[in-house]
Amino acid sequence: MSITVIFFLGLFVALIGIIPPGLLNMTAARISLKEGASRGITFSSGVCIVVFVQTYLAAIFARYLSNRPDIVEILQRVAFVIFVLITIYFLVLASKQQEQKIEGADIRSKKSRLFHGMLLSVLNVFPIPYQAYMTITLASFGWMNFEKTSIITYVTGAAMGTFVMLYFYIFFFDKIKDKKFTSQKSMNRSVGIITGLVALVTFINILREL
Repeated sequence: MSITVIFFLGLFVALIGIIPPGLLNMTAARISLKEGASRGITFSSGVCIVVFVQTYLAAIFARYLSNRPDIVEILQRVAFVIFVLITIYFLVLASKQQEQKIEGADIRSKKSRLFHGMLLSVLNVFPIPYQAYMTITLASFGWMNFEKTSIITYVTGAAMGTFVMLYFYIFFFDKIKDKKFTSQKSMNRSVGIITGLVALVTFINILREL
């Protein structure tokens, strides 16, 4: 598989992982609205530095797990159940939640915003198990391997994908936040559809190995 394809796989997987409105993307949007886009970009840069390291560790962990098919088989089934539960939550339960508003943010220096982004990203450990599972899945389909070049390319794509989504929140949230298709209900439905597709891919992968 070419490194270009691997790069965009990493970018796409990271985009899916950070689409749901969460601590990182909503903080980036809040900082941008209150302190300016440059501060939001600085915060996002700090996030992406840590995401690069987290994804690299996840890929190394996945490479180890790839030599333990028994463990991978268990993880696939656990991941399938988790994705199904997340899908049900966003489609059935989360759609009933009330809309949330972005609160104000304290003004800080660009340097502090960089470390702020790094700190919040460190506290967000979700990318490690998520990326470990996704890299194993991609490798099982033959779409990537665990050679050093492939890992670095994938990790770079994941960091870029994270930045692209944070960039989207920074520059477009204020313009589209009141539109119908960006309401909390619509966003939750979109997330539910995405996680449902991931669950479907996981289920197909499980069937292929039976």
